[in-house]
Amino acid sequence: MMSPNRPSPNRVKELRQQHGWSQDQLSEKAGISRAAVSAIEIRRLVPSVAAALAIAKAFDCTVEELFDSDRKSTDPDSWAWSPTSDPCRFWRVNIGGQTMRIPAEDTVAGLLPHDGVWTEGKARIIREASPEKTLVMASCDPAAGLLALEYERATGLRLLPLQRSSRAALDLLHRGTVHVAGIHLATADNEIANARAAKAVLGNGFARLRLATWDEGLAVHPAVSKRSVNALMRANLRWIGREPGAGARQCQDEILGHRAGPRRLAKDHHSVAEAIRSGLADVGVCLRLVCDQAGLKFIHVRNEAYDLCFPESLAADIRLKKLLELIRSPDVQALFASLPGYGLSRTLEPRPI
Repeated sequence: MMSPNRPSPNRVKELRQQHGWSQDQLSEKAGISRAAVSAIEIRRLVPSVAAALAIAKAFDCTVEELFDSDRKSTDPDSWAWSPTSDPCRFWRVNIGGQTMRIPAEDTVAGLLPHDGVWTEGKARIIREASPEKTLVMASCDPAAGLLALEYERATGLRLLPLQRSSRAALDLLHRGTVHVAGIHLATADNEIANARAAKAVLGNGFARLRLATWDEGLAVHPAVSKRSVNALMRANLRWIGREPGAGARQCQDEILGHRAGPRRLAKDHHSVAEAIRSGLADVGVCLRLVCDQAGLKFIHVRNEAYDLCFPESLAADIRLKKLLELIRSPDVQALFASLPGYGLSRTLEPRPI
């Protein structure tokens, strides 16, 4: 299927990342091995005609668009994942030595300034923000916005705190489209559950560190008089649930057991709190920090471990080093210690996954 005759310029990696696919996913769609996909992307092998046609079909493009060596690109950046609108605002970031565009979205820190606008197949840069000075973190940590503000103030670098569930964050890290993934899939006294979950998605070459512990439990509407988990379970209340892959969903499933889960799902902790605060639901799994902000009652269920995962190769990157320096600083330690139900780790020593 493959020929090792000579390397050939191609856009396979660029288009794969624009589609938001992993190498395994492209391999399955094109009917070739993952090793072949990797070798083609790094120009170590030239695909046969059949393989080239299969890859082009997967991308719904022509072979010439994939492998035309005379093609002159006026836009060297690729998309971390495909934009969903045109025009589309974007940020430019450098991950793994490659500059790419991330579609701008509402972050944990709210609406952040974008770097450019993509419209009709062209990118227009509107502010000169260095991709090499931007760190991208995917997590559901409600305090990540606060961390992003302190990070920029203290270092002059930029942190983009994208809102993602634990599993979604790991998937983005595995695809090489974020620098750091935050996960909470373990209780605070379980040292290996987060590591096992990360290992299953990421494989080798990644590290993790215990960033914090926090209180997770049930957010309850102030009008509900029940004061315990068992009492809430016996009452006829409206639940707001979380999507599969979220750490809160794991807690929710443990509470509900074999009972049918809620039909209405929320994308993050703030969405759970807003659904309850606005009267659309009575109870749902949430962090204490978010409950306090929303003025809701909170019933403690468990103390969870929150870890950051990143490539081992990123350990020497100034962006990550500055983040760890910031988190270890006394001022930030004191700031986060004052948040309800939230405690930063004092060691912050990375360990291989």
